[in-house]
Amino acid sequence: MNLLNTIQNAIPPVHREGYPFIAAFALATIVLGWIWSPLFYLGLALTVWCALFFRDPKRVIPVSNDLVVSPADGRISHVGKVTPPAELKLGDAPMLRVSIFMNVFNCHVNRAPMRGKIDRIVYTSGSFLNAELDKASLQNERNGLVIDSDHGEIGVVQIAGLVARRIVCWVEEGDELTSGERFGLIRFGSRLDVYLPDTANPAVALGQTSIAGETVLARFDKDFAAPLIRVS
Repeated sequence: MNLLNTIQNAIPPVHREGYPFIAAFALATIVLGWIWSPLFYLGLALTVWCALFFRDPKRVIPVSNDLVVSPADGRISHVGKVTPPAELKLGDAPMLRVSIFMNVFNCHVNRAPMRGKIDRIVYTSGSFLNAELDKASLQNERNGLVIDSDHGEIGVVQIAGLVARRIVCWVEEGDELTSGERFGLIRFGSRLDVYLPDTANPAVALGQTSIAGETVLARFDKDFAAPLIRVS
C-alpha cells in the first residue's frame, strides 16, 4: 500500500482536456509500431510527453487578498510598465505587466492570479508570432480576462505562440474566482500576461522560474505577513 501511495503521489493527475490527445498519441503509437517496431518507442515517448503536458498537479496556494500569484508555470520574461491592450478597457495609462513564457515542457493549466469577479472576457484573433516577442502582446491571438479584485481591476491575458494554436478558457463573465483557481489552458506552449495597478509591488525578477498558483508575482500590502495556504 505504501508503494502504491508513493507511485500515486509521484505521478501528477492529468487534466481531462488532455484525454483525447493522449488517446490519439497512444493510437498513433500502436499504428507506428505495427508499421515498423522501432517507431513504437518514438510514439511511446511522444505519448508520455503529451500526458506530461496536460498534467495538473495540486499546488500550495498562499491565501491573501494582497498577493498576486502566478497564473502559469514558466519563466518570467518581462517585468515593467506598459500600456495594456485596448480591448481590456483598462485605460491608456501604463500598468505593471508581468509576463510568463511557457515552453512545451511546462504544465499548461492556467490559474487565477487573484480573488475576484470576472468583469469581462475578450477574445482577440491575431497572428502566431513567437510568444517571447514583446509585440506578441498586441499582435498574437489572445484571450483576456479582467478581474475585479479588492485592489481594483487587473488583467490576465492568455497569448498564443508559434506552436500554441488553441486557447481554452472554461470560465464566464460574472464568475467569482479564488486565488489560484484553474480557469483555462493553452495548447502547446505560449505566454500569460498579468496587468496590475500602480499600487502593486513586483516580487519577481526577469528570468525567474514561476510556479502557477504558488509563486508570488507582486503584492499590495506594505507590511508583509505570512499568508494562510490551501492545496488545490
